[in-house]
Amino acid sequence: MNTLPRLFFFLLLCTALSCKEKDRPQKSPAVPTTIITDSAVQRLDRTLQSYVAQGHVAGISALIYEQGEEAYFNAFGFADREAQKPMDRSTIVQIYSMTKPVTGVALMTLYEQGKFKLDDPIAHYAPEYANMVVHTGMDEAGNLLTEPLQRPITIRDVTRHTAGFPNRVDIPGLGELWQAADLYDRESTLSEMAEKMGKVPLWFQPGTQWEYGPSVDVQALLVERISGLPYKEYLQKNVLGPLKMTETRYFIPEADRHRFAQLYIRKGEGKLIRDSLTRSNYTKPWPLTRGGSGLTSTLDDYMRFAQMLVQEGHLGETQILAPETVRLMATNQLSDSISERSWLPSKGQVGFGIDFAVRTVPPKSSEENYGEVGEFFWDGAASTLFWVDPKNELTAVLFVQLFPYDGIGLHKAFRDAVYGQIENGNQQ
Repeated sequence: MNTLPRLFFFLLLCTALSCKEKDRPQKSPAVPTTIITDSAVQRLDRTLQSYVAQGHVAGISALIYEQGEEAYFNAFGFADREAQKPMDRSTIVQIYSMTKPVTGVALMTLYEQGKFKLDDPIAHYAPEYANMVVHTGMDEAGNLLTEPLQRPITIRDVTRHTAGFPNRVDIPGLGELWQAADLYDRESTLSEMAEKMGKVPLWFQPGTQWEYGPSVDVQALLVERISGLPYKEYLQKNVLGPLKMTETRYFIPEADRHRFAQLYIRKGEGKLIRDSLTRSNYTKPWPLTRGGSGLTSTLDDYMRFAQMLVQEGHLGETQILAPETVRLMATNQLSDSISERSWLPSKGQVGFGIDFAVRTVPPKSSEENYGEVGEFFWDGAASTLFWVDPKNELTAVLFVQLFPYDGIGLHKAFRDAVYGQIENGNQQ
């Protein structure tokens, strides 16, 4: 075959292939499933309003974004029931442990800069923790028994709550020392906190159990030591400021206190008592800026934080973390060998990443809190809650001010209202 016939044959073949490709049915782009439908909005309104109507909470508000857009907002009841001040979008609340993920993000900005590795001993940066021992019990005379560390406490330990720090006063022998240390004296600095903490034995060997405690306060100290800046200043410069979270603060100025919600203590069915102790934590600029608690926020401010996470580290043109760092934070860091996990299993089929619970398995029944695999979330002592659902590109923030922590099934009811009832692991 000479050159011209070959060329002619090649052109015919290409034309035929092109026609076949053109005639082949083309796949339509996947259309994301909408979670916040009209039915979901109605469920949400009914659910939130019912908790106020039944006297379970004084006030409640929620904000949900889906696929980058606001999908739901509403507020019911009162931020201050006695003054008849409505709960609304601008209400400022105490977020307690929802401070922890914010601190984790601050710490991981330094990780990205190569300032530390997750398996570095914390004593490299905070020598107060260099000579820790581990509590093993009491002898017949009532003396505390201890043993040496089997390995140092690492930064990974303080990001996933496996460091071994005690967290309550009812541990025989150890609890009394923990209470006497008075770690959270608001007149102390983070360094003074660390000095006191380093003198109290650990509860268990690092890496052997999951137990909630002061680990994220140690993270704040590490940010301070590694960056060379006061923690509050570093947080403002590298997280809160760039995200324009102008109302997420340790201290509420006088001009904004009219928006500061009251906290209520539930004493029985429909019986709420106004708290009188916690407000002073936020109306004076105390020296202690904890990493594990202490921030106040608004729905929209905290949603900016959640949206940064679902967008894998950026919000608009602002980049806080790289996508791979957010994915690392949202990856379970607990090995199967860490079988003792305190109350973490009450959150559902979850592990724990870097300052978030991480859902690893679908819910097994309608009794369990619903969540998509890959979701990461946390909550606060005053019954606040947020989560990030990457699969559906959905973020939710729920605000109430209620002690004790969610003894009314609010979080489960809110999740059911968002996603619909779950039966045998399937959404209905």
